[in-house]
Amino acid sequence: MEFEPTEEVKEPPRIHRLDESVVNRIAAGEVIQRPVSAVKELVENSLDASSTSISVAVKDGGLKLIQVSDDGHGIRYEDLPILCERHTTSKLSKYEDLQSIKSMGFRGEALASMTYVGHVTVTTITRGQLHGYRVSYRDGVMEHEPKACAAVKGTQIVIENLFYNMIARRKTLQNSTDDYTKIVDLLSRFAIHHIDVSFSCRKHGAARADVHSVATPSRLNSIKSVYGLSVAQNLIKIEAADNDPSSSVFEMDGFISNSNYVAKKTTMVLFINDRLVECTALKRAIEVVYAATLPKASKPFIYMSIILPPEHVDVNVHPTKREVSLLNQEVIVEKIQSVVESMLRNSNESRTFQEQAVEASPSVPPVTSNDLDVSPLPS
Repeated sequence: MEFEPTEEVKEPPRIHRLDESVVNRIAAGEVIQRPVSAVKELVENSLDASSTSISVAVKDGGLKLIQVSDDGHGIRYEDLPILCERHTTSKLSKYEDLQSIKSMGFRGEALASMTYVGHVTVTTITRGQLHGYRVSYRDGVMEHEPKACAAVKGTQIVIENLFYNMIARRKTLQNSTDDYTKIVDLLSRFAIHHIDVSFSCRKHGAARADVHSVATPSRLNSIKSVYGLSVAQNLIKIEAADNDPSSSVFEMDGFISNSNYVAKKTTMVLFINDRLVECTALKRAIEVVYAATLPKASKPFIYMSIILPPEHVDVNVHPTKREVSLLNQEVIVEKIQSVVESMLRNSNESRTFQEQAVEASPSVPPVTSNDLDVSPLPS
C-alpha cells in the first residue's frame, strides 16, 4: 500500500512595519539619486530665498564635498531644529496650495534626504543679526545646538561624504568627471534662465570657475558668456502664445539655433513656470522639424521658457521634480512645433553667404556678349 507524500502547507509571510530609519533612507535614495540631484535641490532653495548670487564648489564629483553658498534671506534661528526633518517646509501649508505653487520646492524632503545619505552642515545669518549660526545634521536631526559664528549674508550648506552608507550607489558613481560635468551643465542651464542672478561653479580648490555668469539684462549675452559666441551668434528669437481657454493658455519665448549651427547632440534647456524640467514630447517634436527642414540633420540648441497658469501645471509627478504634467500638453506642443517650423523655414530661405567681388585685371579687356557670339571661348 503506497502513501502519497503530503505537501507542506506554507504560511503566508507576515507583514511587518519597516523601521523609520529604513523608510527614510529608501526615500532619500529616490530624491538624491546622484550628486547633481543634491546640487539642483540646494540651488533651487537658494533661488527661493531671493538670492542674487549663488556659488557652488565640488570635490570628487560631489561625493566628497558639495558646497552651495548664496546671499539670500537666510534661515531663522527658531527654524533650525526642524530644518532637516522630513516634510518640513515654508513653501506650503495645505494640499490646496499646490494648485498655485510658485516656489521651486514644496515637499520638504530634499534637505532631510541629504542628511540620511551624507553629513550636512548649515551656516546661516538673517538680516539684522550680529552673527550667524552653524549646525550639523545627521538622519534628519541636529547633532548639537546651533553655534554662534561669523557669517556673511545668506546661507551656506555643505554636504560631505555623500552616499557613505550606500556602498553600491557610491561604487557606481566613482567616475567623478562624469558627475562634475553634469553639475556644470545644470548650473549653465540655470544661468541662462535666471539672468538677474550671478552663478559660479568650480572644483574645490581651483582658482578658475568652470561656470561664471554675472547678472545681465540680456539673455543673449548670458547665453554667450555660458555657451560661447559660436552658439549665441547662430540663434533665432522665437515667441508663441495662445489665450484660448477651450484649447490652451500659454506664453513661450526663447531662442532656437538656425541653419548654420552644427552640433552632434541636441541641447534643450526648458523652463516651465521658472522650473527646470524635461519634456520628451516637445523635444522630439522639435527634433522632427529640424530633421525635415534642414538639409544636414544637425542637432539643435533650444532654450524655451513657457509660462502657464499655475493651476494648469501638476508639479507633483516626480520625486526629483524633473518632470511636470501640463493641461492640454498635446495642443501646446503642436503649436510650438508649428512656430518652430515656420521660423526655421524663413531662416533657411534667407540664408546669406558672404561674397567677395573680384575686380577685372586692367590688362584683359572685358568680354562682351557680342564677342561670345562671334568667337566662343575654347572649353
